[in-house]
Amino acid sequence: MPSQKSSSPIASDLSQAAQTAAIAAPSAPPKETAVPVAKEPKRQRGIARVARLLDAGASVFAEQGYKAATMTEIATRAGAPIGSLYQFFPNKDVLADALVARYGEHVTAALDKIREQAAEMDGADLADRLLDVLVAHAAERSLALSLLDARWEQPGVRPGVLRESLRRHIAECLAAWRPNIGDDERQAMAVVLLQAMKSLAQLHEEKRYPGKTEALAQWRGWVRRYLADF
Repeated sequence: MPSQKSSSPIASDLSQAAQTAAIAAPSAPPKETAVPVAKEPKRQRGIARVARLLDAGASVFAEQGYKAATMTEIATRAGAPIGSLYQFFPNKDVLADALVARYGEHVTAALDKIREQAAEMDGADLADRLLDVLVAHAAERSLALSLLDARWEQPGVRPGVLRESLRRHIAECLAAWRPNIGDDERQAMAVVLLQAMKSLAQLHEEKRYPGKTEALAQWRGWVRRYLADF
């Protein structure tokens, strides 16, 4: 009867080492999935088309809510082919993100105008100008908040990004207004003022509140006195 060949100790050690290495070796990293983003229009015609699509999206989202709204309805409201909508906004999330971004751009543009004129303002003027920003964009703000709230569990949705941007722009207004205010104090003031701006905007949105006018006046008075101390 032929004898069985026994593996050599060296071959056995090499085999064991290979198995160990295979177990210990890290698996290949998963391929990153490309996140759809809005297409930036290059020509004036495309810019105008995107503006119409965004306006239509804002109307449909405001009327039907994010979950019930469909891309088909948005394209129809814009009077555009569905393919044109998908060309610029690959899905509903991308369109919602673009609307939130547009709101942020409008608000920060308003704050930039205040910054340019802040050196000539007194505390009362600055208080009123800041408080008016969110009120002037109340409809956009309400929509942006609803879109963020409807998708807060989804990856990539970061409500804090907008908040930090607004605080930074308010701090820039304060720096132009009173350059002698220290950075730490200015950052803290920006937090307080943004909260005051949001609270006033929320109060403006309340309906059938008999003391609303007086409450708004008192809130403005408090913010004016707050800035008068500087």
